[in-house]
Amino acid sequence: MTAALALARQAMDENEVPVGAVVVKNQQIIGRGFNRPLATHDPTAHAEIAAIRDAAQFLGNDRLQDCDIWVTLEPCAMCAGAIAHARIKRLYFGAGDAKGGAVEHGPILFGQSTVHHKPEIYGGIMAEEATALLKLFFQSRR
Repeated sequence: MTAALALARQAMDENEVPVGAVVVKNQQIIGRGFNRPLATHDPTAHAEIAAIRDAAQFLGNDRLQDCDIWVTLEPCAMCAGAIAHARIKRLYFGAGDAKGGAVEHGPILFGQSTVHHKPEIYGGIMAEEATALLKLFFQSRR
């Protein structure tokens, strides 16, 4: 999670919402990403999507079986769907997201019977640090 938080700080340095993600296989980071929708003019440029794309390129495979994803914020529905499609084994996330999350909040995507792959889910990892970054970012905008 420390690496994901460093990427979230990088996003914040670029005036993006501070969310970072890493994909890990065999205790090695194989994919990295941070939010960049403003810079790329791409609403799908979330940290998880970037990290999944990076890992898939690294492995040369669209299936990230036996991989884990670490993300600083509870994934939205789009990112949770991408995690399922990539067949990621475990999801670790920091801060919960009552407004935009889709894992423990909102549609609770992995609780739906139509989702064919459901990762193991571990929330609240370094949540205080992740929440503090988000609060700092949004306070500076007000």
